[in-house]
Amino acid sequence: MTIDLEKFRLRRFVERLIDLGEMEVRGEPVPLTRLSEIIEQTRRGVLFRSAGPEKVELAAKVAGGRRRIAAAFDTTPEKFHEVYHQRLGTAQEIVEVPSSDAPVHQVVRTGGDVDLTKLPFHPQHEFDGSCYISSAIDYTVDPQTGRRNVGCRRLSLRNKTSTGTNVTAPSDLKRIYQACVARGERLPITFTIGAHPLDLFAATTRMPGNELELIARFRGEPAAVVKSITNDILVPADAEVTLEGYLHERGYVEPEGPYGEYMGYYGSIHMDPVFHCTAITMRKDAMHQTLLHGSAWELQQSDGACMGAMRTEAEAIRILRVAGKEPAAVYLRENSGGGNTLRVSMRQRTPGEARAAIAALFGGIMRLKHVFVFDEDIDVFDDRQVEWAFGTRFQADRDMMIFEGMLGMTMDPSLDGRRTGAKAGFDCTRPVGRDGQIPLTRCAAKVFTEQARDLTVEQVLQSGPRFYAEIVESVGSDDGREVACALDEIRQQGKLGRDRDGRYHLTTATPGATRIIGELYHDPNEGT
Repeated sequence: MTIDLEKFRLRRFVERLIDLGEMEVRGEPVPLTRLSEIIEQTRRGVLFRSAGPEKVELAAKVAGGRRRIAAAFDTTPEKFHEVYHQRLGTAQEIVEVPSSDAPVHQVVRTGGDVDLTKLPFHPQHEFDGSCYISSAIDYTVDPQTGRRNVGCRRLSLRNKTSTGTNVTAPSDLKRIYQACVARGERLPITFTIGAHPLDLFAATTRMPGNELELIARFRGEPAAVVKSITNDILVPADAEVTLEGYLHERGYVEPEGPYGEYMGYYGSIHMDPVFHCTAITMRKDAMHQTLLHGSAWELQQSDGACMGAMRTEAEAIRILRVAGKEPAAVYLRENSGGGNTLRVSMRQRTPGEARAAIAALFGGIMRLKHVFVFDEDIDVFDDRQVEWAFGTRFQADRDMMIFEGMLGMTMDPSLDGRRTGAKAGFDCTRPVGRDGQIPLTRCAAKVFTEQARDLTVEQVLQSGPRFYAEIVESVGSDDGREVACALDEIRQQGKLGRDRDGRYHLTTATPGATRIIGELYHDPNEGT
C-alpha cells in the first residue's frame, strides 16, 4: 500500500491556509517572549518564519477558526457535521512503515544529543509556571490491555531532558499512568509536535478500542505509523517532531502550573509526573506548532475551543435527530468559557418539543451548561436575532428549565470545587400552533416586485383577503397612497372589512365604516 507521507503533514496544510487567506506570515525574527502576544492579537492563524534564537518555523492557531477546521476536513462549515460523522463512522487501516521511510525520523537525537532547550517552548500566559509547548499529542499503550491511547497534552520545560506535564484531569492516560505507578512501573510515551488538525481531532476524541485508528478515520484514508526509536510506541510517520521517553514511576511528585486553561482562567499549581525524554526526532525541514490556549477574551479563536465547538455541534445534531427532533442549526459559543453555551434552532410540531430537546442535550453532552432553543426562523449565529427572540419569546417563570445535581466541567470556577452543579435550559420558542398570527409575526420592510397595472383594488380583493402591501404590489403601484384612497372609497360604499390580522376583505358593511370580521386580539394596553 502506497501512502502519501506529505499529504497530511502540518507544512502542507499551512501552505493551503496561506492560499485561503487564513494565515498571516511573519518573516521577521520574533523573540519567543513576543509570540503569544502576537498570536492573541492576530485574527488569523500565524506562521512565524524565524521564531526564537534558533530561527525555527512555527505555526500557530491552524485550527483556531471554523474555516480552517472545515478546510482540514475538505468541506465547508455548513457541511462539517455530515463529514465529521461520516469519517468517524468509517474504519480505516493503520499501516506500519520502517524507520527509514518515516519523514519524522530524518533527524534522530538520542543520549547526550537530547536537548529540549533548543525547541521553541515559549511563555504563553502572564502567570504560567514555565515556558510551554501546547501542541503535544501523546501516544501510549496500556501495559495491562495492549490498548493504544491517544491524547493531547501540554509540556512545561524543566531542563535539557525533562518536562512537566498535566495528568490530573480525567482521562484514559491518567488511569493508565496511575495503574503503572501502583505497580512501580514507568509508562513509555511518545509525543508528536507539529500535526495536521485532523490528528488533533483524533487526540481529543474518545472511543473504545485502539485510538490510534482515529488518526486514519479522521483523515478518511489509511495512515502510516512508525515505531519510536527508544520505545515501542507507534506514532504517525508524517509528524514534524517527536519526543520519546517515559513518565517516571514515582507518580505525582513535582509541582506543575499554573497554566491558562480552556475556561479562560488559570489552572492552579498541582502535583504531576515528570516526562523524561530519551530521543528527539524530526523532519529535516520541521515546522513547529503552538496552540492558542485559554486567553479569556479570545476563546473564539483558540484551537481547542473551535475544535470542541464544531465537534459538540455535530454531536448535538446527532442527539436531536435520534430523539426525533428537527434541528435547523446548532451553534456552540466558543467564547462561553469552556464552550458550554449551545444555541439550537428547530422546528416544533407539538408543544414541549423544545423542552424535550433541552433535556436530551444535557443528558448526552456533559460539557453543556446553558442551552437556548429557538424557532427555525432564528439564525442562531446572528446575535441580533438571538437577543431579539430571547427578549420577546422567553418568560423566566414559564420557559426556564433548571437541572440540579448535574456533572459539570471540573475546571469551571463557578462550581467552587464541587463535582456537580446546576444547568439551565431556555425555551425561546413561540407557542405552537400560532404561526401567522400578527402579534407573533416579525415585522420588516416589504420588498416589492414589479406587477402589471391591470387590476383595481376591488378586483384584487375579489380574489381573497389581502394585506395592504400585497394590494399595493398586486395593482403595480410604486406609490401606495392611491391604494389607501381606493380602500376608503370601498369603505364609503359599505363593502370593506378587516380581520384581526389586518387583512382587507370585500364584505357587506355599514357605509362609511369598516366591518370587523371575527374577534380582535386582546389589546395588551387595555386597562393601562
